[in-house]
Amino acid sequence: MALVLSSGGARGLAHIGAIDELEGQGYHITSVAGCSMGALVGGMYAAGKLAEFKQWMMGIDKKKILSLLDLSLSINHLVKGVKIIDALKEVVPDVKIEDLDIPFCAVATDWESGREVVFRKGSLYEAIRASISLPLFFDPVKRDGMVMVDGGIMNPLPLNRVARTGDDLLVAVNVSAQYDTDHLRLREAVEQQKPKAVSKAVAVLRKLLPGNLDLNYVTLLTRMYSLMIQQNAVLSAKLYHPDVLVDIAMNRFGSFEYDQVAKISKLGQMKMKKALMKVEG
Repeated sequence: MALVLSSGGARGLAHIGAIDELEGQGYHITSVAGCSMGALVGGMYAAGKLAEFKQWMMGIDKKKILSLLDLSLSINHLVKGVKIIDALKEVVPDVKIEDLDIPFCAVATDWESGREVVFRKGSLYEAIRASISLPLFFDPVKRDGMVMVDGGIMNPLPLNRVARTGDDLLVAVNVSAQYDTDHLRLREAVEQQKPKAVSKAVAVLRKLLPGNLDLNYVTLLTRMYSLMIQQNAVLSAKLYHPDVLVDIAMNRFGSFEYDQVAKISKLGQMKMKKALMKVEG
């Protein structure tokens, strides 16, 4: 089985549950390709350390997340990204991709040329770090004249990059699927029931800038980026026709809800189970 894991921030923790379900049902994963968070989870699996990574993630809370953000004064990124990689190396030591037990590749984007960069050898963590380099958030990775950022820009669901033999099932987990409108309405209904504490600063801004404060430069850019990833993932699935496709709506969890690993992983497991039932039944 050739496994492809998409980008998607914290939603990519669903990849853990999806892999657990595949192994629990006796499937043998022979190769992995991943992008962004899919590259991180896929890399941990290919290194034989997914259980250790999952256990470490289970100890993550909002305070721990903040402690891992080494903020930068640079004008092109907010976080250096050194702390998070160093913390991961304490759990799973670095290794060369070519020395992994199963074939693995991670996808990044060269900001200068606009081309994909596919890592099939070299440092596992350099590949992961390049693949997760969300523009404006993480410091880009510079190597060989390239400035590398998140692979989701070019190929969020790298079905065309996974190593595959003729009889391998092609299985994809896309955690940036189109919005679940039922979930969106339910979430909005729940939010409306919650009492909202409004700070003085927000109250002043609402008087000065009437209208929806949720529409600002940051939210608009984030939404455009999300739509681009969403559409590219859909097009990739239509072009390469995976045998098993697990779709998880982009609005089920936020991109930075890394403290929700248990819930998100469970969702991935449930979605994979349903997808396999369709194929087998």
